[in-house]
Amino acid sequence: MQSIKTLLERDDLPAGRRVAVGTQLLILLSLVTFSLDTLPNLDPAARVWLRWVEMVTISVFTVEYLLRVWVADHKLRFIFSFYGLVDLLAILPFFLMLHVDLRSLRLVRLFRLIRVLKVVRYNRALVRFSRAITLAREEIILFLGVTLGLLYFAAVGIYYFEHQAQPEEFASIFHSLWWAVATLTTVGYGDVYPITVGGRIFTFFILLIGLGIVAVPAGLLASALAKSRDMEE
Repeated sequence: MQSIKTLLERDDLPAGRRVAVGTQLLILLSLVTFSLDTLPNLDPAARVWLRWVEMVTISVFTVEYLLRVWVADHKLRFIFSFYGLVDLLAILPFFLMLHVDLRSLRLVRLFRLIRVLKVVRYNRALVRFSRAITLAREEIILFLGVTLGLLYFAAVGIYYFEHQAQPEEFASIFHSLWWAVATLTTVGYGDVYPITVGGRIFTFFILLIGLGIVAVPAGLLASALAKSRDMEE
């Protein structure tokens, strides 16, 4: 039992590293087959082959999940932990597809993308990034709150500037939210834009604020990543 626990959890040892790398390659293989399976004119024989690959990968992931539950010191805590839920969701869609109505098949297949999150367990850089998000959690939550407030403020402002000039495009504050999102994120699709002088001046200041909104999360994560890296030394 201890040797299995070492293989699954000690990726700093040679044997554990091989298991980690093998699992990552298996995850990538699974995602590639998932993408190939969406090709419209794929040969039926190829689809059978992809099905077999999926069955093999799911078998490995299922055994891995059961072994992790078995070697866990606190089994219930692991099952309901982030990684425990990710491991479960990575295999659950395959078994659900055997019993669900075909009309809901597409939705269930979409959850196979959860498998990507399994890579986090085996990649030190991703683990460091996850730790950085945890360190900057309060600042990020505060920033998101301020951003939502600015989005509403921008939607209200542009509505009052542009509603009379463009009643169809800015019919309400809710219609104006699309413009606010595209402008504050500096995407600027160009499908909705101000034509009044007041609206354009207002947009200028909103764009300046939007540049800051893009920069702030990068600074927060950069600082948190530096702290996370220092924690490992």
